[in-house]
Amino acid sequence: MSGVAAVVALVALLAPVPAPGAPSVRCAPPTAVAERAGPGPAERLRLPAAHAVATGRGQRIAVIDTGVSPHSRLAKRLVGLGDALAGGTGLDDCDGHGTAVAGLIGAAADPGDGFIGVAPDARILAVRQFSPTVGSSDGRPAGDLDSLAAAVRRSVEAGATVVNISGAVCLPAERAAVDGAPVRTALRAAAAADVVVVAAAGNLDSGGCAADRPDLVSLPGWDDDVLTVGAVGPDDRPARFTMPGPWVDVAAPGTDVRSLTADGGTGPPLDGTSFAAPLVAGLAALIRERHPGLSAREVMDRITATARRPPAGRDDAVGSGVVDLVAALTAEPAALGSPAPGVTSELTRSAPAAPRAGWPLAALVTLLTIATATTGVLRRRPGTPPP
Repeated sequence: MSGVAAVVALVALLAPVPAPGAPSVRCAPPTAVAERAGPGPAERLRLPAAHAVATGRGQRIAVIDTGVSPHSRLAKRLVGLGDALAGGTGLDDCDGHGTAVAGLIGAAADPGDGFIGVAPDARILAVRQFSPTVGSSDGRPAGDLDSLAAAVRRSVEAGATVVNISGAVCLPAERAAVDGAPVRTALRAAAAADVVVVAAAGNLDSGGCAADRPDLVSLPGWDDDVLTVGAVGPDDRPARFTMPGPWVDVAAPGTDVRSLTADGGTGPPLDGTSFAAPLVAGLAALIRERHPGLSAREVMDRITATARRPPAGRDDAVGSGVVDLVAALTAEPAALGSPAPGVTSELTRSAPAAPRAGWPLAALVTLLTIATATTGVLRRRPGTPPP
């Protein structure tokens, strides 16, 4: 199982919405594979060095996704915030997508495989908001923009310090300005509440996203209050599927990524901006632990300012560049402004701290379901509706 198709069944676009009282249509998430997961992106992200500085302790990361199944490597740190589809707790995952996202954010270490999440001491707050296999019990589409807005609000009310949204839909800018208004309002409220929201840039040929449509924008990442993440391969070049746009802020590894499965194991390689975004959400949690005095905006600025710049300067595929966890955690001063396009900030790296003792939105809407991926720059994007 690989690629965007490995994450969601695209045939779900044509499937009828389940009748009220029968929310579950198919429930067959990916299962664990025999081989060990391996360290995943740990080596590329230099996680051991990052974890010598911070592990996400005291942070609460909301995962708005397909739900998160209880897993031993999330034990005692996983909390269900609710289910917009079937009225449950959010701790059911018929697709495996949300569980994989949560694992990349906060899986505890396993000495047998070396795999560990970016913020293994953070709490995970699970909200099931979209799914290609589960419809809402009242017959509403599974994953509309109104329910996304509600999920963001719920996450903020629950005390999330970081929110991850690995779902995206691409629309013409004029339509996005209207249909996306509820989400934009919720995101603005999250920013006012000092919450970092991270979203995937979206995947080409999924969720209405296409490279030959310059009129398209990606929701929710088009919004200024979101840190949008594209995907790169092992060579830090943009992944073939990553949706480009001036709203993309940074990029992170998003190919051949392994993570947790809903049956309690670890799964096959996955591709998608869906899996790049949680790595950055985890980084945001590390920064919030390391620099508790920084505002959400300053955390976002710090991530973009310390990213490894593309050779030709900022571009629409990777934004300011590929995230550098160690630099983001140790660069001085604590508050770093976002550099102007093409300008590299002069940063001073501080020595790592001593190692820690422990590891502590119908058709439009359904598009959101299958994108499972999303967007944000820290300045007004071209064509973005005014506040």
